[in-house]
Amino acid sequence: MTMRTDHTGLSRRGFLRASAFGLGAAVFASPLLAACGDGGGSAGGVSRSGLAAVLPDHVPLTGGVKPDIPSVTGANGAMTEPGYLSYPAELVKTASEVPGAGGSYTAITPLWGAIPPAGNAYYQAVNKALGANIDVHPANGNTYDTTVPTLVAGDKLPDWIQLPSQWNTNFNVGALAAQRFADLTPYLSKGNIRKYPNLAAIATGGWESGAWEGKLYGLPSFTQGDAFSSALFYRKDIFDARGINPDDIKSADDLYHLGAELSAPSANVWAFDVLWLMIQQMYGAPTSGFSADNGKLVHWSESPRTEAALEFAYKLAKSGYVHPSALANDTSNKTQRFYSGNELVTAEGPGQWSVGDAEQGQAANPKFERGAFKLFSADGSTPTIDLGPSTGIVSYLNKRLSPAQIEECLRIANYLAAPFGSTEYQLINFGVEGVHWTSTANGPAYTETGKRDCSQPTYQFLSAPESHVNSPGHDSVTKGYCAWVANAVQYARKPVFWNLNATVPSRFSSASTAQQLKDTVTQVTCGTKTVADFKNAVKTWKSGGGDSMTDWYRTNVLEKYGTGQ
Repeated sequence: MTMRTDHTGLSRRGFLRASAFGLGAAVFASPLLAACGDGGGSAGGVSRSGLAAVLPDHVPLTGGVKPDIPSVTGANGAMTEPGYLSYPAELVKTASEVPGAGGSYTAITPLWGAIPPAGNAYYQAVNKALGANIDVHPANGNTYDTTVPTLVAGDKLPDWIQLPSQWNTNFNVGALAAQRFADLTPYLSKGNIRKYPNLAAIATGGWESGAWEGKLYGLPSFTQGDAFSSALFYRKDIFDARGINPDDIKSADDLYHLGAELSAPSANVWAFDVLWLMIQQMYGAPTSGFSADNGKLVHWSESPRTEAALEFAYKLAKSGYVHPSALANDTSNKTQRFYSGNELVTAEGPGQWSVGDAEQGQAANPKFERGAFKLFSADGSTPTIDLGPSTGIVSYLNKRLSPAQIEECLRIANYLAAPFGSTEYQLINFGVEGVHWTSTANGPAYTETGKRDCSQPTYQFLSAPESHVNSPGHDSVTKGYCAWVANAVQYARKPVFWNLNATVPSRFSSASTAQQLKDTVTQVTCGTKTVADFKNAVKTWKSGGGDSMTDWYRTNVLEKYGTGQ
């Protein structure tokens, strides 16, 4: 996953994976596209050709800290994040002057952790450096999907707000953009963005994630070119001890036979957790809303590849090789089962590969080491893996701000987007030396005050640089992750409507959510329902609005704007 320096329990890389795939969006979620409307209309959508005229120029920064593991370019424009094995001894400065002009702005971001005290020393130090007062109000991330609609209904949106993209449909962001948010196109399109060099260094995909109806509205954070939903992890220390070469696993049959080799229920050891995310990858099943087969738009539930993937998932569930708690859909101690060696292969977001994971795993077993299988397909042919959206973290400015205020906020956003290895990055991510962090051989280490005030993202959710990989004190994590993703990007494919934003009419909200289908998939992968049950659920979904929704996408998106691939 993409990440900033991994000193926190929830790395930025981890959040991005969670926001794109785990916090309600998952692989079934409504696609991140379609027309923005009033819930009943059918016009709209995001045109690639229209966006081309307004997207910002991409101008990579020169100089700065050279990565130990450079980015690798893969298929379909996929690109890995640079890897750093140490914290730079010499920092660069990217802001020649204080960006703010004394303005004062309210801001709301989600936070999945303890809310820092208001007015703390970290906020004071950052606002002093910004030359403006950003009154940050982190809100409970677990209830953010209900917090934002309440703010909208009460006309209480702040000056600056972050809206995780997995809730685009819930929040009807397309309509909000047109009605409530500042149009940033005049300020950032094409060469205009060159006034803000750190923002200009953000890849095009990040800006597409915040574009609606051919205009730029959103400011992206942690843009990445390798947003994959999952990796197939294994206990590397145990495989090494038993002489098992993970590279020998090159098909679904190989994986199934590995289950027999690894499982020893009498010793409380099972080979697998439920592996649905990666089973989809093995079978080439669509991991977004649709696929395009011979020019025909096909919902994920109707794809023959989805059915084949479910057949294998059900076979695995009935094999005796899957941990009983996993089959009971108990995820509460999933990670601990892996740490303790009760299950040896699991499918999780790549962001799980982190410093915190290494430390927690080694606390459970000093020999613990995580590894990831290279990608393979079910039949042993060339694999594919779907790219997720370039970012799941986009912030918006309120339409009521004046042009001068918008420009001040954009200068502040440029400061917040300073890259790893800069003085600005260090302040935003670690606070003040001696107060929030102390220097160690592995870079800044949070004090107790730092853990409380700035170890979780706040300002970073308003604007942040592209993602990178750095695992202080755990070079094997950085090397392992970078090696896995360098292999994976070679097989990247863009799913249908990739990076296109839209909101379906409200009459299709149930069909778009497809909750019954999702629930049935879970039951099949846990072995409590069959693929025949899934087929029946698909029939119900189709007659209950699914076919009409697919027709709407075909007419209003596919035929007008293409697949986005």
